Amino acid sequence: MASLLHELSDWYLSVLSQGGYWLIGGLMALESTLVPIPSETIIPPAAYLAHTRGELSLLGVVLSGTAGSWAGASIMYWAARGLGRPFVRRFGRYVALPPSKLDLAERWSARYGWAGVFFSRLLPVIRHLIGIPAGVLKWDFRWYSAATLAGSLLWCSVLAWLGATLGDHPELLQGSLHRFALLVLAAALTLGALYYLFVHRAASRPTAP
Repeated sequence: MASLLHELSDWYLSVLSQGGYWLIGGLMALESTLVPIPSETIIPPAAYLAHTRGELSLLGVVLSGTAGSWAGASIMYWAARGLGRPFVRRFGRYVALPPSKLDLAERWSARYGWAGVFFSRLLPVIRHLIGIPAGVLKWDFRWYSAATLAGSLLWCSVLAWLGATLGDHPELLQGSLHRFALLVLAAALTLGALYYLFVHRAASRPTAP
């Protein structure tokens, strides 16, 4: 996995200037499905380039990332709603969605409701899955979209701020944008381990009857 992410980072940094907002949005859409692309390796490098080279705008990076996240989350919602829980539970394991992950997402959504959709956009793992119980339970798509957009906007803004902040302190990068991507990824993995632990602990508590 680390090697794959390394190759993806190299490719992304080499084509970001040409791909622009469409590339950012497309990768963020994939990140919001079951494709394991960390958003921490997508938004910060784009924000860094926007801040230091002016090839993109920070607002454009945030909005394209938010739109992509919503698109991917919508695909998850409608796919789960159309296929139904029995199908997802039976065949999800073939697309990296074993029953244990589905149970986690269902417990999270049952415990936190719409607020859980919002906060899930800030958490690794659960952000990819929250659309499944929302779709299976046929939650109102308008409210699901609103919570998804709000959470994604906040998360993309935080990541863009990180990229722009590092742009103000180039000594942290020592001239290497690739090193920056690796630093962001290392931080994301560390935070991801902590967040994943907290999500599991919160979701494993029994919900109120």
